[in-house]
Amino acid sequence: MPTSLPEIENLFDLPFNDLLFRAQQVHRQHFDPNAVQVSTLLSVKTGGCSEDCGYCSQSARHKTGVENEKLMDAQEVITLAKAAKAKGASRFCMGAAWRGPKDKDLAGVLAMVKGVKALGMETCATLGMLKPGQAELLSQAGLDYYNHNLDTSRDYYGEVIGTHNYEDRLDTLNKVREAGIKVCCGGIVGMGEERRHRAGLIAELAAMDPAPESVPINMLVRVPGTPLENNSGIDPIEFVRTIAVARISLPRSMVRLSAGRNEMPEPLQALCFLAGANSIFYGDKLLTTPNPETDKDKQLFEKLGIYPLAPDGTGQVLEKKQA
Repeated sequence: MPTSLPEIENLFDLPFNDLLFRAQQVHRQHFDPNAVQVSTLLSVKTGGCSEDCGYCSQSARHKTGVENEKLMDAQEVITLAKAAKAKGASRFCMGAAWRGPKDKDLAGVLAMVKGVKALGMETCATLGMLKPGQAELLSQAGLDYYNHNLDTSRDYYGEVIGTHNYEDRLDTLNKVREAGIKVCCGGIVGMGEERRHRAGLIAELAAMDPAPESVPINMLVRVPGTPLENNSGIDPIEFVRTIAVARISLPRSMVRLSAGRNEMPEPLQALCFLAGANSIFYGDKLLTTPNPETDKDKQLFEKLGIYPLAPDGTGQVLEKKQA
């Protein structure tokens, strides 16, 4: 399994067909090649974040038109989780636009986690940087996954974010691991970085012990009002290469095809699944940015013969078509 930066850079340099063939071989060793885990992501606290992340629509430092809203009521979140489950989602992710949660705010999130867990869904939260003791409270409430992305490589991080550093990110991930919560950690591509930076990100993820159970690969959504709104983005084939390299380097992780799918034509998404992506978000919005409608995803799954996985640990699928 390649984990060093030179090894991962060599993967990126493979002929496209060879890279995808190798990614498919690795994928089939560890996963059902036609099953995809489906999650729903809800912004439970939108806008007003104090951080300066250059891609983010919710930063108070950027004029994006996103209003600062208070934390949602736990019962409202649980009701929306029930609806997501009815549409086929097995994991429910709750995101809050904070540098990190204050203890008084965390109490509301804990009620959400407990309520969603009681529905029989996997729970995930992304709340920013955690203080000592907070990860343990989330674990006790039943949180299965904590999302905290590295975003990019160490040497490109300062080009995108200035209000916290790479070690801050790793510190929160360590707290999550120590509390017994699974890690959801990936990055964003198309932020002006070079291939070596994408390789550096994957090398960081592959070097974690254990590796993140869930690895979101986001294509930059260029939000008006953010510093990256006029960024040129990433070539689609290079994006598929990134998915394939992540699959080979992180063979047992769920590789999540995350933000940017609304701008991806169906053939590009199909290539991503072929390259080893096996997790997506259902629903028409990812926090504040557009996402394909659930019916469109179901139609694409039908065309590709893909079916959604049941919650992890069951070893079954929800809707597997008979041969």
